[in-house]
Amino acid sequence: MLKRSLTTIIGLPLVLLLIIFGNKYIVDVIVAILAILGMHEYLKCVGHKFRPVSWIGYISAISIAFIHVIPSEYLLKYLGIAILSIVSILFMHVVFSDMKINFADIAMTLFGIVYIVGFMSFISLIYGIEKNGNNIGKYYIGLLLLVTWGSDIIAYLVGVNFGKITFSKISPNKHIEACVAGAISAVILVVLASVIFNNVFGLNINYGWIALIALITTILGQIGDFSASCIKRYMEVKDFSNLIPGHGGIIDRFDSVIFAAPFMYYLLMFLI
Repeated sequence: MLKRSLTTIIGLPLVLLLIIFGNKYIVDVIVAILAILGMHEYLKCVGHKFRPVSWIGYISAISIAFIHVIPSEYLLKYLGIAILSIVSILFMHVVFSDMKINFADIAMTLFGIVYIVGFMSFISLIYGIEKNGNNIGKYYIGLLLLVTWGSDIIAYLVGVNFGKITFSKISPNKHIEACVAGAISAVILVVLASVIFNNVFGLNINYGWIALIALITTILGQIGDFSASCIKRYMEVKDFSNLIPGHGGIIDRFDSVIFAAPFMYYLLMFLI
């Protein structure tokens, strides 16, 4: 608990400084580094039972650094070419390795690319959201972290002190009371933050829509937490790594953020 608290005390100000004073190119590079570390953890984890094609996973993670370098009108075309190329290269590995690398191996590799690289890239996309030439994405990233990390802290405290009903065997320490408290707190925290953003920074965030987005994304963030636990249980590991004291690895710390980010991005695009 002490290690977890110290890591939060040290890490949170660094994250806030990056959000406030960074720009989309810097954030892209930081997210790419996190994706590389996350990919390393994932590949090492699934390596207990499979033989993933590591190099293509790492190259895919590096590509996040170029999301805002590529002109937005070409981004979709680039993504289509990238997906076709990755699938083709993976199947060529099966053919030319004479089945030493099999379908299960490339399936686990492709899943890792979608889960780590695909989902994490939406953190960069959210940060890069602009309106009338102003970068409003940094405020939405703040809301994303409140939805996931902020509600997670409250859910943890409620679970420890009041949790009685276990949610799932996948994660026996998670309780229904904690999940409900996390969802409610996410909505409250995000609405309060939006009030501050609107009054201090002159934004025009709709409280009704942002409350709905918070509710949906916090539920999905909790699913992301269970999803990471599902992978660890199948691979019979406790944490993806011990990189972050008291928290585990990058995936352990960002599992809810990774899962919630894509949905928050599209909800923001459609509703805000």
